[in-house]
Amino acid sequence: MIYLDYAAATPLSKKAKQAMLPFFDEKFFNPSAAYLPAVETRKDYENAKDEIAHVIGAKGVDLVMTSGATEANSLAFAAVDEDAEVLISAVEHPSVLENAKRKNWQTIAVDQTGRVDIVDFKRKLTPKTQLVSICLASSELGTIQPLADIARVISEERQRRALNGEKTPLYFHSDASQGLGLLEVKVARLGVDMMTINAAKVYGPKGIGALYVGHSVRLKPQNYGGGQEMGLRSGTENVPATIAFASAIADAEKHINSERKRLAKLRDDLRKKLVASLGEDKIIFHGKAKTQLANFLPLSLPGLDAERLIFALEDKGVYLSTGAACAASKGEKSPTLKAIGLNDTEIAGSLRITLGRPTTEEDIEKAAEAIASVVKAEQDRLTK
Repeated sequence: MIYLDYAAATPLSKKAKQAMLPFFDEKFFNPSAAYLPAVETRKDYENAKDEIAHVIGAKGVDLVMTSGATEANSLAFAAVDEDAEVLISAVEHPSVLENAKRKNWQTIAVDQTGRVDIVDFKRKLTPKTQLVSICLASSELGTIQPLADIARVISEERQRRALNGEKTPLYFHSDASQGLGLLEVKVARLGVDMMTINAAKVYGPKGIGALYVGHSVRLKPQNYGGGQEMGLRSGTENVPATIAFASAIADAEKHINSERKRLAKLRDDLRKKLVASLGEDKIIFHGKAKTQLANFLPLSLPGLDAERLIFALEDKGVYLSTGAACAASKGEKSPTLKAIGLNDTEIAGSLRITLGRPTTEEDIEKAAEAIASVVKAEQDRLTK
């Protein structure tokens, strides 16, 4: 099997798996209980939160642990009023888009690479805007957003409001799930008030994520019960997954520079091989390498049906996707690909190839051969 869909899911690392195993049996205690073994489990849990937070330049008390990025994104929108004016980029994950649709929302335009148009952002930012949510990196294109530049515009608007005695709050949220483990992700440097992270993108377990919440932000609880996570997310803590998350994110941070270089080389090799086999005029590559995650190679093969290609590649043991897994599963045309100006034919032929830690040079060689073979077979079928 050659798996090339690491933007959708990563396998659990051996270190993360080993770290979490004791908390299923010998350290299984509920961390809210008062007896000593439970108190020890509570300490382990809080230490794990501190380790996760340290990677993003925060403290454990700044994190609200969630069931993943989708819940964390939803929780971020609980910082603003029901009828709040919010801005999101045109390339956001569905979990941001669907929350925005429940508010008074607008999208910020992007260029052909999927990068936010700062001029359009300034035009749409009004005195009534309460929340701006822009991903660190697009889950379909891998395009890295200029968050620090956006944060400066937001800071200027806050200063203007303060000078004019305006009380409307303005928060900046980013879903950093896709960039975690591939980029330096520090909340202060990025200038965010809230940030979503997700274990499943850094070789941790599925079903565990977190929302960083700055001290100025006041969130409304989304469920009620025992008051865990500062009363914002009641329910017994998922201790094993949190422990594994801490192990996975720390390991990813340790190897971030070497892994980024390795993945960029493999990606560039795959691109060259595909161009050599199929011809540069037959492929549209999305985004620019300089402003794109090192493991992303999104592309379009105009005139072909990407779903047919995916099924044919599966028969050859090569697994990749047409885009964000949740959008692709519903058979919808990608809003992200529309936003960068692709027509229906180009969208229909779009593939998202993403590499990961287990990807080897041999995988790239075999994947290139398989993709070229399947594409040529489909082209021949259509010309008969």
